[in-house]
Amino acid sequence: MCTSSVCDNVKDQIDLTAKEKQIFDRLLEVLRHFNLQTQLRVAGGWVRDKLLGKECYDIDIALDNMLGKEFCEKVNEYLLSTGEETHGIGVIQSNPDQSKHLETARMRLFDVWIDFVNLRSEDYSENSRIPTMKFGTAEEDAYRRDLTINSLFYNINTSSVEDLTGRGIMDLKLGKIVTPLPPKQTFLDDPLRVLRAIRFGARFGFMLDEELKIAAADDEVKAAIADKISRERIGHEIDLMISGNHPVKAMTYISELQLFWAVFSLPPEPEPSTSEGCERLCVACMDSTWRLLQLLELSSFTDDQRRLCLYAAFFLPFRKTIYTDKKGKKIPVVSYIFRNSLKLKASDAETVLSLHFAAEKFVSLIPLILSNEDIQILEVDWKREIIDVPDASKLRILAGLLLREIKDFWRAALVLSMLLHPSIIGCTTNSSKEESELDKKGELFKGIEKAILELGLEKVWEMKPLVNGKDIMNVLEIKSGGPVVKEWQQKLLEWQLAHPSGSTDECVDWLRQTHSKRARAE
Repeated sequence: MCTSSVCDNVKDQIDLTAKEKQIFDRLLEVLRHFNLQTQLRVAGGWVRDKLLGKECYDIDIALDNMLGKEFCEKVNEYLLSTGEETHGIGVIQSNPDQSKHLETARMRLFDVWIDFVNLRSEDYSENSRIPTMKFGTAEEDAYRRDLTINSLFYNINTSSVEDLTGRGIMDLKLGKIVTPLPPKQTFLDDPLRVLRAIRFGARFGFMLDEELKIAAADDEVKAAIADKISRERIGHEIDLMISGNHPVKAMTYISELQLFWAVFSLPPEPEPSTSEGCERLCVACMDSTWRLLQLLELSSFTDDQRRLCLYAAFFLPFRKTIYTDKKGKKIPVVSYIFRNSLKLKASDAETVLSLHFAAEKFVSLIPLILSNEDIQILEVDWKREIIDVPDASKLRILAGLLLREIKDFWRAALVLSMLLHPSIIGCTTNSSKEESELDKKGELFKGIEKAILELGLEKVWEMKPLVNGKDIMNVLEIKSGGPVVKEWQQKLLEWQLAHPSGSTDECVDWLRQTHSKRARAE
């Protein structure tokens, strides 16, 4: 729902910053110098945000009688005539097959990047969804925009706001997400507009129009999302939602409008197959994590850590799902979603998979941290043997090894582990019980975090080895490295973790004695 503070604070006019006035005055100078009859209009998001009282640095300028590149060349021609330095012009070509219908030119003015594009009118032939583009009027362009709140113009020539659909300012004040033209037509023209509607609805807390919701859930629109727009554009919109101020609301819309599988497409024959209602479980996991993050107020989280923690929570139900690729290799489905469905960075996929793995390890550690349970349970769970030291030291080894694997993301992994220990939050309809569970998870997180810090493990991944590979080879009296040296490097790392105050000499002595015992035993 739209909050009254947002709706009541919509301005009637735009106040320019000194930088914006400097840019716009320069553009008007170009018009006067060449006696151009061009109308310059700032379009879309900048106008919306300025009317909402928010600063915006994304300036898109629409031209009524020339292409963006042509106008940028005029700007440079003017700069040459005044003896000033010209600027490079970047051109982003149109790509109708991917619903990118307009060529855009970019240049930098007074250290701000400005996009220039012509006003557009679109004609669709009977047998094609790819329009024929031609110069249009400002009104025609406004009606081709995705949403009424994004269809507003600021006319630089007249210093005035233009609401050519007659609905943009009113929908801003009412807090409504509405398309200028019938929504199904708008979405089929460019299916990415569905995701943009969801993103802006979540971002501003605005209501989605009922007719818009019906169109978004239409099978033809869902097919167009899956087939017509590039996965890079889908991934970019989803990333903006996850990084935004209301990620759970955005993902809830995607689930409720039955868009989940069109957006997060899976490979054929995942193992195990997805269960009914899986998308709702994904949203519930993100909701639980989001509320826990809000409760904990983790100022130590960077934006990227928060973003990837939310992705990891959202895809937590898929953490054990795999598929077989064409080469017969077993691949995590989460990796497929990042790399193929969203076309996001491979490193994002790797971090999320690491967070899933580390969260389950944390679940194994929690009983040990909270009590003196038998360490053997952990050794079985982690499928590894560690050096023979007292139980208290084993805890420091296991926790230290885990933090060295996940590094700065260890708190994010610990947050995720709260969903797995002992049950997932957010699956109950009893709000008071849910809040009680949330408080318990928050206290558990703080207890585990405190214990890890008291063990002196903060930044343990920066710990340098006391003994290097060459020293190990000297002690073992071997001439080449390989698996043997690697095995002893791991054991010496464990020794360091168990003896945080140990010296290099003590470490070497332990290596020598342990190796000698093993040799005698063999």
